[in-house]
Amino acid sequence: MAARPFPLRRAAFSDALGWVAVALVSGFILFPLLAVFWRAGGASLPGPADWSALRFTVLQSVLSAFFSIALAVPVARALARRQFAGRGLMITLLGAPFILPVIVGVLGLLAVFGRSGIVNQAMAWVGLPPVQIYGLHGVVLAHVFFNLPLATRILLQGWQSIPAERFRLAASLGFGPRDVFHLLEWPMLRATLPGVAMVVFAICLSSFAVALTLGGGPRATTVELAIYQAFRFDFDLGRAAVLAVIQIALVTLAAMLALRFSLLDGFGRGLDRIPRRWEAETWPLRLLDIVTLALVALFLMLPLGAVIWRGLAGLEGLPPPVWRAAAVSIVMALVSTVLAVGLALALAHLARRWRGIEAVGLLGIAASPLVIGTGIFLLLNPLSDPSRWAFAVTALVNAMAALPFALRVLAPALRDLEKDFGPLADSLGMRGAARLRWLILPRLRRPLGFSAGLAATLSMGDLGVIALFADPERATLPLQILRLMGAYRMDAAAGAALVLLSLSLGLFWLFDRGGRRDADA
Repeated sequence: MAARPFPLRRAAFSDALGWVAVALVSGFILFPLLAVFWRAGGASLPGPADWSALRFTVLQSVLSAFFSIALAVPVARALARRQFAGRGLMITLLGAPFILPVIVGVLGLLAVFGRSGIVNQAMAWVGLPPVQIYGLHGVVLAHVFFNLPLATRILLQGWQSIPAERFRLAASLGFGPRDVFHLLEWPMLRATLPGVAMVVFAICLSSFAVALTLGGGPRATTVELAIYQAFRFDFDLGRAAVLAVIQIALVTLAAMLALRFSLLDGFGRGLDRIPRRWEAETWPLRLLDIVTLALVALFLMLPLGAVIWRGLAGLEGLPPPVWRAAAVSIVMALVSTVLAVGLALALAHLARRWRGIEAVGLLGIAASPLVIGTGIFLLLNPLSDPSRWAFAVTALVNAMAALPFALRVLAPALRDLEKDFGPLADSLGMRGAARLRWLILPRLRRPLGFSAGLAATLSMGDLGVIALFADPERATLPLQILRLMGAYRMDAAAGAALVLLSLSLGLFWLFDRGGRRDADA
């Protein structure tokens, strides 16, 4: 006898959507890669410089992921157990570095940690030697700056998955901070940290602009930078494709290891109350949380403030192409968001029974945008003018780049949701659109809003395939900023960067706030 009514039809249709998403993501990544191999006439074996780039890439990715996670845990914990005025605004602002265009963020870091930056001026004032931002430590510092907010928000979602009733029960049993950590917080972290570390590792693995600007020489060359050099200087497509395959293999391995150690069974569902943390209501812990939040806010907001300060002077007299590019970026961001969230939901449903499916979502950040863009150009060029497809191709690439983050947030939430409410929904015959409307969307509102905000802002700040295809009339705002910088119109570029930052933060706030309406952040 069937264990529940209507299992086969609903599962078959939902699984079919998931396998379609798998085919779309895999095909969009693999076909351009094969096109590059075909155009190159075969593969080229990596040389000593390529192996050196691989070693440096893995080293800086491991260090960046470790420090990002090590800092994100106390920050997310402090946000989870403290309620204060402006908390929602602080959470939104802490996400700004991650959605900041990389080149703009690097300029902000140089203004703070560079040779004539704020930190070195303070060091000189007290008679200490200056700090150097170039090299391995500079690359790691930049990656922590960009990825600490993302790790914090994903871990904060994990803390919010622990029902308030669990903390109430812990208080009634007289649990102290150490007991709460071992019995409630550590099981959540044990399941969440591998996935977060894997996402940050994958982002740092494909680093390009950070290594290009802060690497400081050939010793600090990443695989993505080596791919760029193979394209730009040698036009060795075979070598570039082999390096891209190595990069994909590394991220896939990291994904499988992360999935292997994600073992949380879930805490069950509560009444969606705001949790009160009785065990943390002591002055030492309050002071620790205040200091933690203040220091991380200072670390993240100082470079952001430098970007805003420089941008205000360039706002006046921005050329009309900047505003046209802003409109193109907004429309493209909305299209990419719909695609990324739709694909993430389909893959998340399939990943409930096939955990390895989550690794497919990582292909968007594992694959080199340069290789994918070149492959798409090779595929389209014999058939049509590639510039005519600039908008559609860029929207798809941006959706693929945002997919890993959306999937990392939605997959655990959907797995817990179906475990807690799936049997009841099945017994009520709730399937298809009704299940989506009355169960999935309301219960996943918060992670959906966060995922949509990430997808929209990542698309807004992306400078990738559009640089290969676009004409002046269809440029996005990041591409327009790059053109202004190339024309040495630095004030206008700074003003346009401030416009981009404001639009990105606005989109993130709208989606994230929509998901958190009438719910605790």
